[in-house]
Amino acid sequence: MSRIGKKPVEIPKGIDCKIEGTRLVLTKGKIKEELETHGRVKIEFADNKVTFGLLNEEKQSKAYWGTYRALLANIVEGLDKGFTKSLEFNGVGYRAQMKGRVLNMQLGYSHDINYDVPEGVEVTVEKNTIIVKGHNKQQVGQVAAEIREFRPPEPYKGKGIKYSDEVIIRKAGKAAGS
Repeated sequence: MSRIGKKPVEIPKGIDCKIEGTRLVLTKGKIKEELETHGRVKIEFADNKVTFGLLNEEKQSKAYWGTYRALLANIVEGLDKGFTKSLEFNGVGYRAQMKGRVLNMQLGYSHDINYDVPEGVEVTVEKNTIIVKGHNKQQVGQVAAEIREFRPPEPYKGKGIKYSDEVIIRKAGKAAGS
Protein backbone atom coordinates (compact mmCIF):
# COMPACT_ATOMS: atom_id res chain seq x y z
CA MET A 1 0.00 0.00 0.00
CA SER A 2 1.40 3.38 -0.97
CA ARG A 3 1.73 5.72 1.97
CA ILE A 4 2.40 8.67 -0.32
CA GLY A 5 -0.52 7.91 -2.64
CA LYS A 6 -3.01 8.00 0.24
CA LYS A 7 -2.25 11.62 1.14
CA PRO A 8 -4.40 14.24 -0.59
CA VAL A 9 -2.67 17.15 -2.34
CA GLU A 10 -3.83 20.53 -1.04
CA ILE A 11 -4.31 23.12 -3.82
CA PRO A 12 -3.52 26.61 -2.42
CA LYS A 13 -5.54 29.70 -3.27
CA GLY A 14 -4.46 31.35 -6.50
CA ILE A 15 -3.87 28.05 -8.30
CA ASP A 16 -6.68 26.89 -10.59
CA CYS A 17 -7.08 23.11 -10.98
CA LYS A 18 -9.16 21.34 -13.64
CA ILE A 19 -9.54 17.68 -14.58
CA GLU A 20 -9.74 17.15 -18.34
CA GLY A 21 -10.22 13.44 -18.96
CA THR A 22 -7.03 11.78 -17.74
CA ARG A 23 -5.13 15.08 -17.39
CA LEU A 24 -4.81 17.49 -14.51
CA VAL A 25 -4.34 21.11 -15.64
CA LEU A 26 -3.02 23.61 -13.09
CA THR A 27 -2.71 27.32 -13.84
CA LYS A 28 -1.41 30.29 -11.90
CA GLY A 29 -1.48 33.54 -13.84
CA LYS A 30 0.16 32.86 -17.21
CA ILE A 31 1.93 29.70 -16.02
CA LYS A 32 0.21 26.46 -17.03
CA GLU A 33 1.35 22.99 -15.96
CA GLU A 34 -0.20 19.68 -17.00
CA LEU A 35 0.01 16.17 -15.53
CA GLU A 36 -1.03 13.38 -17.89
CA THR A 37 -1.95 10.19 -16.00
CA HIS A 38 -2.78 8.05 -19.09
CA GLY A 39 -5.77 6.62 -17.21
CA ARG A 40 -3.56 4.69 -14.77
CA VAL A 41 -5.16 6.14 -11.60
CA LYS A 42 -8.51 7.53 -10.46
CA ILE A 43 -8.51 11.31 -9.89
CA GLU A 44 -10.93 13.08 -7.55
CA PHE A 45 -11.05 16.84 -6.88
CA ALA A 46 -13.11 18.22 -3.99
CA ASP A 47 -12.67 20.96 -1.35
CA ASN A 48 -9.40 22.21 -2.96
CA LYS A 49 -7.87 18.75 -2.50
CA VAL A 50 -6.87 16.25 -5.17
CA THR A 51 -6.85 12.59 -4.23
CA PHE A 52 -5.68 9.66 -6.29
CA GLY A 53 -7.12 6.14 -6.16
CA LEU A 54 -6.23 2.70 -7.47
CA LEU A 55 -7.88 1.23 -10.55
CA ASN A 56 -6.89 -2.34 -9.60
CA GLU A 57 -4.65 -4.17 -7.12
CA GLU A 58 -1.70 -4.82 -9.47
CA LYS A 59 1.81 -3.92 -8.33
CA GLN A 60 2.34 -1.49 -11.25
CA SER A 61 -0.93 0.27 -10.44
CA LYS A 62 0.21 0.90 -6.86
CA ALA A 63 3.52 2.31 -8.13
CA TYR A 64 1.72 4.77 -10.43
CA TRP A 65 -0.55 5.78 -7.55
CA GLY A 66 2.32 7.16 -5.45
CA THR A 67 4.25 8.49 -8.46
CA TYR A 68 1.43 10.65 -9.82
CA ARG A 69 0.65 11.99 -6.35
CA ALA A 70 4.32 13.00 -5.90
CA LEU A 71 4.44 14.59 -9.38
CA LEU A 72 1.31 16.63 -8.62
CA ALA A 73 2.72 17.73 -5.25
CA ASN A 74 5.89 18.96 -7.05
CA ILE A 75 3.81 20.90 -9.61
CA VAL A 76 1.76 22.55 -6.85
CA GLU A 77 4.87 23.46 -4.83
CA GLY A 78 6.55 24.85 -7.96
CA LEU A 79 3.57 27.04 -8.83
CA ASP A 80 3.18 28.17 -5.21
CA LYS A 81 6.80 28.75 -4.09
CA GLY A 82 9.11 27.75 -6.94
CA PHE A 83 12.30 25.73 -6.87
CA THR A 84 15.90 26.93 -6.47
CA LYS A 85 19.28 25.28 -7.04
CA SER A 86 22.45 27.05 -6.03
CA LEU A 87 25.86 26.33 -7.62
CA GLU A 88 29.26 27.60 -6.46
CA PHE A 89 32.31 27.89 -8.71
CA ASN A 90 35.84 27.87 -7.38
CA GLY A 91 39.09 28.45 -9.23
CA VAL A 92 41.61 31.12 -10.22
CA GLY A 93 40.13 33.23 -13.01
CA TYR A 94 36.77 31.47 -12.97
CA ARG A 95 33.97 33.96 -13.70
CA ALA A 96 30.34 33.92 -14.73
CA GLN A 97 27.93 36.64 -15.85
CA MET A 98 24.54 36.92 -17.50
CA LYS A 99 24.29 38.50 -20.96
CA GLY A 100 20.57 38.63 -21.67
CA ARG A 101 19.32 35.01 -21.69
CA VAL A 102 22.86 33.63 -22.06
CA LEU A 103 25.10 32.58 -19.14
CA ASN A 104 28.71 33.41 -20.06
CA MET A 105 31.32 31.45 -18.09
CA GLN A 106 35.11 31.51 -18.04
CA LEU A 107 36.20 28.24 -16.46
CA GLY A 108 39.89 27.89 -17.27
CA TYR A 109 39.44 26.71 -20.85
CA SER A 110 40.92 28.53 -23.84
CA HIS A 111 37.44 29.79 -24.74
CA ASP A 112 34.36 31.20 -23.00
CA ILE A 113 31.37 28.92 -22.50
CA ASN A 114 27.98 30.35 -23.44
CA TYR A 115 24.93 28.53 -22.08
CA ASP A 116 21.50 29.47 -23.45
CA VAL A 117 19.04 29.51 -20.55
CA PRO A 118 15.76 27.76 -21.51
CA GLU A 119 12.34 29.39 -21.12
CA GLY A 120 10.74 28.92 -17.71
CA VAL A 121 14.07 29.07 -15.88
CA GLU A 122 15.75 32.15 -14.42
CA VAL A 123 19.50 32.24 -13.77
CA THR A 124 21.28 34.90 -11.70
CA VAL A 125 24.95 35.28 -10.74
CA GLU A 126 26.15 36.73 -7.44
CA LYS A 127 29.93 36.76 -6.77
CA ASN A 128 30.93 33.08 -7.11
CA THR A 129 27.38 31.67 -6.95
CA ILE A 130 25.02 30.77 -9.80
CA ILE A 131 21.36 30.59 -8.73
CA VAL A 132 18.87 28.67 -10.90
CA LYS A 133 15.14 29.33 -10.22
CA GLY A 134 11.96 28.10 -11.82
CA HIS A 135 8.55 26.53 -11.30
CA ASN A 136 9.37 23.12 -12.83
CA LYS A 137 11.48 20.96 -10.49
CA GLN A 138 12.78 18.68 -13.25
CA GLN A 139 13.77 21.58 -15.49
CA VAL A 140 15.57 23.47 -12.68
CA GLY A 141 17.53 20.35 -11.74
CA GLN A 142 18.40 19.63 -15.39
CA VAL A 143 19.70 23.17 -16.02
CA ALA A 144 21.78 23.07 -12.82
CA ALA A 145 23.23 19.68 -13.82
CA GLU A 146 24.11 20.93 -17.32
CA ILE A 147 25.89 24.00 -15.89
CA ARG A 148 27.80 21.82 -13.39
CA GLU A 149 28.86 19.47 -16.19
CA PHE A 150 30.96 22.19 -17.89
CA ARG A 151 33.57 21.93 -15.09
CA PRO A 152 32.78 19.33 -12.40
CA PRO A 153 34.69 19.75 -9.12
CA GLU A 154 38.01 17.94 -8.88
CA PRO A 155 39.15 16.31 -5.62
CA TYR A 156 42.68 17.72 -5.32
CA LYS A 157 42.24 21.50 -5.25
CA GLY A 158 38.43 21.65 -5.22
CA LYS A 159 38.28 23.69 -8.43
CA GLY A 160 35.15 23.53 -10.55
CA ILE A 161 31.39 24.02 -10.24
CA LYS A 162 29.58 22.27 -7.39
CA TYR A 163 26.16 22.42 -5.77
CA SER A 164 26.23 24.67 -2.69
CA ASP A 165 25.23 21.80 -0.39
CA GLU A 166 27.58 19.28 -2.06
CA VAL A 167 30.63 18.12 -0.10
CA ILE A 168 33.77 17.42 -2.12
CA ILE A 169 36.00 14.88 -0.39
CA ARG A 170 39.54 16.14 -0.87
CA LYS A 171 42.44 13.84 -1.69
CA ALA A 172 46.03 14.26 -0.55
CA GLY A 173 48.52 15.17 -3.27
CA LYS A 174 51.75 13.32 -3.97
CA ALA A 175 53.55 12.27 -0.80
CA ALA A 176 57.06 13.72 -0.44
CA GLY A 177 59.84 11.18 -1.05
CA SER A 178 61.71 10.02 2.04
